[in-house]
Amino acid sequence: MTLNLAAELTSRLAKQKQQHRYRSRRVIDSPQDVELQCNGKPLLSFCSNDYLGLANHPTLIKALQAGAERYGVGSGASHLVSGHSQAHHALEETLAEFTQRPRALLFSSGYMANLGVVTALASKQNNIHADRLNHASLIDAARLSGATMRRYPHNDIEALNKRLEKSNDDRPFIITDGVFSMDGDIASLSQLAATATRYHATLMVDDAHGIGVIGENGRGTIEYCGLNNYEVPILVGTLGKALGTAGAFVAGSEALIEILIQQARTYIYTTALPPAIAHATLTSIELIETEAWRREHLQALVKQFRSGAEQLGLNLMPSITPIQPLLINDSCKAMRISEALQQQGILISAIRPPTIPENTTRLRITFSANHSEQHVEKLLSALDMVIPTNDN
Repeated sequence: MTLNLAAELTSRLAKQKQQHRYRSRRVIDSPQDVELQCNGKPLLSFCSNDYLGLANHPTLIKALQAGAERYGVGSGASHLVSGHSQAHHALEETLAEFTQRPRALLFSSGYMANLGVVTALASKQNNIHADRLNHASLIDAARLSGATMRRYPHNDIEALNKRLEKSNDDRPFIITDGVFSMDGDIASLSQLAATATRYHATLMVDDAHGIGVIGENGRGTIEYCGLNNYEVPILVGTLGKALGTAGAFVAGSEALIEILIQQARTYIYTTALPPAIAHATLTSIELIETEAWRREHLQALVKQFRSGAEQLGLNLMPSITPIQPLLINDSCKAMRISEALQQQGILISAIRPPTIPENTTRLRITFSANHSEQHVEKLLSALDMVIPTNDN
């Protein structure tokens, strides 16, 4: 049986390679930043989610060191046993204040947050209406909950309304990303909130790629769309992207957080995030609140890039966020372009199915506040050099 399993797995791997969908890990030899060392070679990175350039910020490093000095390294247990430290508690209070919600609850990752929330709140009696381009964690969460998942076409509110009209569920859920991680566009949250009110649905937003980046104060897509806690009762955010650390949180009402503490299995049955990480994240939030120039600079870089890409005739998808997808469509071609860029000292990953729908292979270009205008010009020059004219 072992031999048969090995043969089957080898065949599956060979098929992935044949389809140009085989994934390989790069080993990074340096701290996370826009300039990396990979296998001893310097690379200019445009494929990180460190949007505000905080992952290697010296103040954040000092905060992590101070947290380790005070709390040690590991938390030792789950939050409900003995792993909930003062650092965790302070961060939850700060996140609640930052998101302007009554309470917040820490999770060890965004994936665990989404699984914990959805499986605690939904069951086989419910319908979950999910955007077709939602993150994999939201799809898995809906499946594990036992609810009936109905995926509506991306950002198609009219189609969602028609489905809700036909639904016999008196307590449906609408679940969406705030910023879609592979397309870079923002959910139509104002319309979704109106739809949720109309059909007495609960709206949940995973704002992993919006928190810290989007909105005047960096509070994410909820702030950007002018919505409040009642219109979007469930907010999920991550700490490992714009905030530069690790982990995730859920923010909402007192009752929501209490039921998650009691019933969210991915919260109850896992070791708490290292307290030093929680301590350092307090500094992240302070930097986000006091250094608005990071978001302003980021937006300027995005505008510079889109303007230059338009002049080159590059096939960019519509996005005002730091996520700028360049459509290539063909997986083999996208891999060749990614490799050619790396030879030019530029690091950009090719994103292929099944991560994204068929025939939408792309280079997922992302920007950081640590990029400069010169970095953007270097990127544009490299793209102009490696992408054939008939592919633009």
